[in-house]
Amino acid sequence: MVATLAVGLDAPRAEAQMISGYAQAIAEVSSADTALSAFYAQRNYEPIWTGADDAARRAALFGALEMAGAHGLPAARYDAEGLRAQFAAVRSERERGMLEVAMSRAFLTYAHDVSNGVLEPKKVDSGIVREIPRRDGLVLLQGLVAASDEPMAYMHGLAPRGPQYAQLIKARLDLQRQIARGGWGATVPAKVLRPGDDGPAVVALRERLQAMGYLGRSATAVYDAEMQKAVQQYQFDLGMTADGVAGESTLKEINRAPEERMKSILVAMERLRWMNGLELGARHVWVNIADFSVRIFDNGKQTFESVTVVGQNQADRRTPEFSDQMEMMVINPTWHVPRSITVKEYLPMMQRNPNAAGHINLIDSRGRTVPRSAVDFAAYNARNFPFAMKQPPSDGNALGLVKFLFPNPHNIYLHDTPSKSLFEKEVRAYSHGCIRVGRPFDLAYALLALQTDDPEGFFKKVLNTGAETTVKLEKPVPVHLVYFTAWPTARGKMEYRRDIYGRDAALWSALENAGVELQLLAH
Repeated sequence: MVATLAVGLDAPRAEAQMISGYAQAIAEVSSADTALSAFYAQRNYEPIWTGADDAARRAALFGALEMAGAHGLPAARYDAEGLRAQFAAVRSERERGMLEVAMSRAFLTYAHDVSNGVLEPKKVDSGIVREIPRRDGLVLLQGLVAASDEPMAYMHGLAPRGPQYAQLIKARLDLQRQIARGGWGATVPAKVLRPGDDGPAVVALRERLQAMGYLGRSATAVYDAEMQKAVQQYQFDLGMTADGVAGESTLKEINRAPEERMKSILVAMERLRWMNGLELGARHVWVNIADFSVRIFDNGKQTFESVTVVGQNQADRRTPEFSDQMEMMVINPTWHVPRSITVKEYLPMMQRNPNAAGHINLIDSRGRTVPRSAVDFAAYNARNFPFAMKQPPSDGNALGLVKFLFPNPHNIYLHDTPSKSLFEKEVRAYSHGCIRVGRPFDLAYALLALQTDDPEGFFKKVLNTGAETTVKLEKPVPVHLVYFTAWPTARGKMEYRRDIYGRDAALWSALENAGVELQLLAH
């Protein structure tokens, strides 16, 4: 950097002019940014990037920006090349001040993106109602200065620290190499292949399974036992019915290009960034909507798992994504029918037949049960129907025999169901938005185990009363409703799920529009 001094000025006056030009530039160009303006004012405009002692911090930032693409971030947004060019071109203290602010802006943009995500998810999909714990810009800058001895470690620590994030980065690089080698080969030209089949389609299936790592070296053209075993493992890894038959749905997944899987990985990384800084909880409930599953984790170890049924793929029924605190369970619950279901589903039924859905009571504004014979259903519509509906506790109650509450404005909770057959289906999106649990009693036992020596006995004793009973959890449990179509196992193996709501497709499109590159450029 070159400082241009005014000819004929004495040294103190020249130095004052230099400082004035530098500080004035910072004050001017940072004035619209509260964090930047406050930061530099607090430190009397001392530099953190363009000073003689700032080389390590500069190197750490440029190193981070050069690796931005590996994180699935829009590297061009940070313009590392342009910043380097500015360093080479600085000819005055004013230009140095402008460069100083440009470096801080690039740092804040990168730190914002790598810490908590590129996108504002609610703007992409209204069903993603997760609160993003955004870091304050002033705090980020102050933290960087406080870590002056280890600026590279500080940059590295901005990204999510959980093992899954690192595993996703590795999986993305592995796919990059696979694509460079030609991907997974030709797609399988068949609608269904079964054990005992042979021919060119079986050969294509064999080669694709080999390329994906599910089958060892083989030259067979017959769908033999080894191939059946490989297909079963593939189906199991993707949460499909593991029958060993390569049917239409299985072949659709097998034929997906590695580029499609990479999109899922990049979206999964973005989703983890949204949760960066969120305390999952030593014990927490993890509901992966796309996986149709609920799990409990205790100190990082899975201690419970069950299949689930989630919301239908309709605008007002998709299960939203958010985190909250599970506070209680209700045994023998009453179902208070949501207003939307009452007027959209039951009112038309009762207009055709007043006794329809007779197991559900009509309730007036004073809480009294109203006989169907006293109501002229034809006189009402969805806007003016004056009654609520509720179903008393019973084996046939729509909520089953227990529900698990984490009070939230979306009226979403976990619950039992009398409709057990739906748990046998491969794609389980049938509810109005809440999460039906395949093993609700076992979930109750697991949650109660921390507050009673006999959770099963306690639960059944309350259940046998037949009376609606609320049992508070002595220690609320964090619950996270997530949507991951790409997720690494504990050993780092990638598992994929179908994008049942199309959310990942929308998120990928938004990431791509923001400048995220599908593949890294070769160096």
